[in-house]
Amino acid sequence: MTSSTLRVVVPCFVIALGLPALSSAQSLADVARASAATRKEQPKPKPTKVYTNDNLKTDITPSAPGGSTAVATPASAAETATADPAAVADAAAPAADGATKDEKYWKERMKGAREALERSTSFAAALQSQINGLTTEFVNRDDPAQRSAIEQRRTKAVAELERVQRETDASRKAVAAIEDEGRKAGVPAGWLR
Repeated sequence: MTSSTLRVVVPCFVIALGLPALSSAQSLADVARASAATRKEQPKPKPTKVYTNDNLKTDITPSAPGGSTAVATPASAAETATADPAAVADAAAPAADGATKDEKYWKERMKGAREALERSTSFAAALQSQINGLTTEFVNRDDPAQRSAIEQRRTKAVAELERVQRETDASRKAVAAIEDEGRKAGVPAGWLR
């Protein structure tokens, strides 16, 4: 190709490429108007429901003898945190000398000790899950301030887990003590189930 042909072809080629781009370009104001019109046409979103620990029922007891289901009131975090192994041991303590130790007595006593064990075991599992999540979150953060806050929450959760594990051990000992006491008293095994 000669230079005169190139002088004609190159500008035509540039114009051919530029025309579609110019014709399809919108101004920022046009885009904003179209977006506002689209938002007005869409229905308003429904408000979302936020669930907190107060909304959730934490302890559901089995059906009562009358057929109705009883729901226990959830324990607050302060009440759960104040439970100590000595209180669990009191549940395992034998009845007064004058009390009758019939089947109902042994079943209720064992039921209370096993419920305490189940509660502390479940709580320990939940705390371990929380610790695992906080550890993962800590590793994935780059911001030192966020990492510090996550580490503080993780440290508190680890301390709480240690306390709950001590409570779980005390509950296990209480169940074993009731079983041992029942065996020594000659209680039928079915009463301790």
